Amino acid sequence: MSEVVDSDAGTAERRRKEQRGWVWYDWANSVFPTSVVTVFLSLYLPAVAMDAAKADTARNGLNPCAGDNAFDHCDVSVAGLQFPIGSLWGYLLSFATVIQVIILPIMGAIADRTQNKKRMLAGFAFSGSFATVLLWFISSSNWQLAIPLFIIANVCYGASVVVYYAFLPEIATADERDGVSSRGWAFGYLGGGLCLAVQLAISQLHDSLGITQGDAARIAFVISGVWWAAFTTIPLRRLRKHQPPHGHEHGASVVTAGFKELGATFKATLAFPLTLAFLGTYLIYTDGISTVANVAGNYGKLELKFDQTVLIGTILIVQFVAFIGGMLHGLIAKRVGAKKTIMGSLLVWIVVITAAYFVRAGDQMGFYLVAAGIGIVLGGTNALSRSLFSQMVPAGREAQYFSLYEVGERSTSWLGPLLFGIVGQATGSLRPAIISLIIFFVIGFVLMIFVPVRRAIKAVGNPEPALV
Repeated sequence: MSEVVDSDAGTAERRRKEQRGWVWYDWANSVFPTSVVTVFLSLYLPAVAMDAAKADTARNGLNPCAGDNAFDHCDVSVAGLQFPIGSLWGYLLSFATVIQVIILPIMGAIADRTQNKKRMLAGFAFSGSFATVLLWFISSSNWQLAIPLFIIANVCYGASVVVYYAFLPEIATADERDGVSSRGWAFGYLGGGLCLAVQLAISQLHDSLGITQGDAARIAFVISGVWWAAFTTIPLRRLRKHQPPHGHEHGASVVTAGFKELGATFKATLAFPLTLAFLGTYLIYTDGISTVANVAGNYGKLELKFDQTVLIGTILIVQFVAFIGGMLHGLIAKRVGAKKTIMGSLLVWIVVITAAYFVRAGDQMGFYLVAAGIGIVLGGTNALSRSLFSQMVPAGREAQYFSLYEVGERSTSWLGPLLFGIVGQATGSLRPAIISLIIFFVIGFVLMIFVPVRRAIKAVGNPEPALV
């Protein structure tokens, strides 16, 4: 089986045009995980739920939720279930992830079956961005509406990413893929950082602008949704259809055919154990990467005693340095190959985490340097993993394999936070907790040594790049 491209797309210029358009979707969609998930909704939703809980308790003649631990002592009701407000966001993230795990594989199968990837990318991106804009209307009186809106936006984001990744083997040759993927990831961090900087400026200057902190968050939702939709139009203009459909079903029968296609793919994956070996290795070290990114703020706040201003500055440093890191990884991979570059990146991760362990409380410069180190390897490691995995995917099943890639990442993403929490609780300090995360990078590095990448690419029938 060989790499499939459409018959009239042989010129390098035509490929470059699609590649330039493709990277803009990284720029477009990165605002959702960066601004909505990481920063604004994670703070805004518990706050408006707290306001609603206070109003309810006061209305019922009970003591209103108050005090430093109000988030732990106040409960909210969702679908008849009671949750502490402090746990609300974590539960919502977990539930939304479960929904993604269920839906993404079938969406990938439908994308491969119909080969309507461009139309599906548009549908998911615009639906997700519209749901994000609708978060503008969330307040303490209707805060529960944020739950279905976030789930819709989160599922659409994940599905759009699966379809987007599936274009990579079609628009880039084996030797071009590392560079294209790295540029996309770098652009994503740059776009996400620029948008977040604007949103944070509005949030910091809310008094001068005559708006509340809540208004600033709601404006951020609108900016994120509009940004996502507007920049999605660029790849939609450039990307083209490359493969014929695998079937000719229409309407509801497409879903049934998609399930059949997915079943066939699951069986076929057993014939490519080397692809699965790389995927398993990736899932280990990417769990470490996501955990470090997610707990860095808590580590800085609780262990190193930094205020919100320092933490916000750190987020922006990571975003903008990650742009440089993504481009740098692409250049290095061009000289030594993706596998060696990823392995070198994993060693840098080990050094950075070790450095974080030794940063003293209040050492602002040390914390910023650690953040810069994270930024250097954050985007590049994932970008090259994406391009290397695309080399090991059978032609015609790109979206399904990338749905497994995304689902696997989400299904294992609880291991790192669990280890961090257990070690932190057992030792009473987050320093041993942060250093414990090195285990993910050590195991990933060792396993990567034994993954025969070139054999894995050859096994699925794809052309081999000059360097791997």
